[in-house]
Amino acid sequence: MEQKKILIIEDEDYILDLLSYSLKKEGFITKVASNGEKGLELVQDFKPDLLILDLMLPDISGFEICKKVSKEYTIPIVMITAKSDTIDKILGIELGADDYITKPFDMREVIVRIKAIFRRIELISEAIETEEFESIKVSNYIDVYKEKREVLKNNSRVELTNKEYDLLVFLAENKGRVFSRSELLDKVWGFEFVGDTRTVDIHVQRLRKKLDENKGTSFIETVFGIGYKLI
Repeated sequence: MEQKKILIIEDEDYILDLLSYSLKKEGFITKVASNGEKGLELVQDFKPDLLILDLMLPDISGFEICKKVSKEYTIPIVMITAKSDTIDKILGIELGADDYITKPFDMREVIVRIKAIFRRIELISEAIETEEFESIKVSNYIDVYKEKREVLKNNSRVELTNKEYDLLVFLAENKGRVFSRSELLDKVWGFEFVGDTRTVDIHVQRLRKKLDENKGTSFIETVFGIGYKLI
């Protein structure tokens, strides 16, 4: 298996060194940056397979970096937050982060989470290889081309984050079936994800904003008291 590259953007030297050392021991290739400006340069030059991002940086807000990277790249992002910062976690997820770890953290948990992300990506890639040319008709105006991991709305490409795409495909492949928020967290994010069901609501809202044709109706229906289904 090809060695995965991980970029760590963190301004605390101890945490930076701990993450880099531990991940190298697990066979990952790492690069580090202690500020946002250098981190953004490395995103472009190093081309990481995953980004670990501290939200509190000295020069550029981690939120801004998360937003920029999610908009321009399809790199999974794991954000580092303070233990009590629930709002930060929610906002980070809204801006495109895939997972988060809280300080102080157990390095074993961090490694498990990172490996889980890569495992999900690998499974998706394998599915794409075996289902080459398969596409999904989400609605009259939305098409998903799995072999290219591409979503078209009225024949124009729509940029989605990794988790937005995964959620859309899962709902589309189970069209008409109602899923609770907890079920969607488990199926799309995986059981390793220790998150709030609010994460699902946020991603549904973003999919609606990007893909709905009319403001009054949505292709993702809210089933009150239960969850969501694709109609």
